[in-house]
Formats: sequence, structure tokens, C-alpha cells
Amino acid sequence: MIISVASGKGGTGKTTVAVNMALSIEKSFLLDCDVEEPNADIFLKPDISLKEEISTLLPSVDKNLCNLCGLCSSVCEYKAINVFKNVEGGVFILPHLCHNCGACAWVCEKKAIREIPKRIGIIESGFSGNVGYIGGRLDSGEIKTPFLINEVKKRIPAGVTAIVDSPPGASCPMIAAVKGSDFCVLVTEPTEFGMNDLEIAAEAVRKMQIPFGVVINRWEGHESFASRLEKKGMSVIGKIPFDRDIAVLYSRGEMAIKIKGYAGIFDKIYEKIISLAKIKQTR
Repeated sequence: MIISVASGKGGTGKTTVAVNMALSIEKSFLLDCDVEEPNADIFLKPDISLKEEISTLLPSVDKNLCNLCGLCSSVCEYKAINVFKNVEGGVFILPHLCHNCGACAWVCEKKAIREIPKRIGIIESGFSGNVGYIGGRLDSGEIKTPFLINEVKKRIPAGVTAIVDSPPGASCPMIAAVKGSDFCVLVTEPTEFGMNDLEIAAEAVRKMQIPFGVVINRWEGHESFASRLEKKGMSVIGKIPFDRDIAVLYSRGEMAIKIKGYAGIFDKIYEKIISLAKIKQTR
């Protein structure tokens, strides 16, 4: 089972929920797909046993073979390769616009284009006790976030419960992380900003037809907030108290399940996930 943990905005406690859930579930793997700012390893503290460099393929043009026909430019939807017959150099490649589809090399009749690897980041794997860890880390200046996220997800072992810590927001990185999940946990805070951004994230998850539930972090008895969520068709599956002890542990890189009674909160969240996921499957 793949459970993604997402949020409409940063700072809601998404990683806190993801790590605590992973520690509460047997045979779990935590995937840090927030590859631009990964930090789940700070709390899980895995022993890293494998580091892999991840590369994408970029076109390289042999100008001795190229006849400037422009076929490569015409087939590139993102205009990552451009041909100017009357400009010195002729062919110009914009690496950050390239989506690595290989179409330019495929249509080149002169075989003047070949694809060369370019590193964009790394993936680290290991274990913290019985909890597996797979995390991506995008290199500075790189923008191929969805590509690296997909590479992280390809490494989910069979037969485990995978907890995917998604990037915040509802743009392409979040979509890449959540896509294919059996259930999505949306973490919010009981504020108007939290409600606004949660609704955006919920809309994205609904369009992907993934069942979801909401965990309210920093809960202080905001019953009206919870009631509004239910009226909007969002099931509240957990409430994490606004507790100074959690913040103290967080500042030390430790998790809430160390506090007496808190492990039960995450156990109940997981039970509700299983229940809601089964309901979705039977419809």
C-alpha cells in the first residue's frame, strides 16, 4: 500500500506526520519525495547503505553532421532546442526546458543528435531499525523535480507499506509524488490560510481520483474548523494537539510518538486510512 502525505502549504507538519506514521507501521518504508528540501532523514536517522547518482538525458548536436533542417526544433513541444539558419552556431539548446523525451534525436535524419547523461541529484537508501528509507536530493540549480521524485518512487520494494512525504503545494512536484497512491493524507493547520491551501490540494487529489483524509495539526479544539471540513466533503482522520512537548522534540530531531499516548494517535490515523481505502475500492 502506498500512502502519500501532502499539504496545500509548507509548515503544516507534513513531514512530522509522515515520519511518525512510518515509525508506527510494521514493514514500512519512508520515501522523502520533497527532493528540493528533504529533511525526513533528520528525524528518522537512517543508516545510509546506498547512494545513487541520478541523471537525465540531454541532446548534444554534432554540428559537422547537422544540416540545420529544423526538424528537431519543430518536434520539440517545449522549445528546448532551436535552430537559426542565419545565426552563428545554428543550433541552441536550453537544458532547463528539455523534458528528456528523445524526440529530437529520433527525428534527426542525419543522426547528428545524441543524448548524453547529466546529473540532477542523488537518491539515498537505508534503514532506521525496521523502517526503510529512500530519499531524493535535487542538486542546486536543477529543476527536474518530478523526474527525481519518480525515480525515488520506482525503488519502492514489493510487499511493504510506503509512506511518501510529498512536496508542499499542488503543483507538478506534489502531483508526481501523490500520483499512484492508494490513499493521500492531507495535513493542515486550523487557520484560514490552512483552509484555503487545503482546498486547492484536495481539488488536485480529487482529480487524480485518490481517496483522502485530513489530519489537523496544532489542534486546540477548533470544532468549527473541523465541521467546515466535513461539510466540504473532507473526512477528518486525525487531530494532533498543539503541544509544546512536540515542538521541543522536533527541535531535537525527535518524534512525537516518544510522548506517552501519542503513538495511539498515529495508530488510529492508520486504521482510518485502511477503512477509507477499502470503502473506495468497493465502490
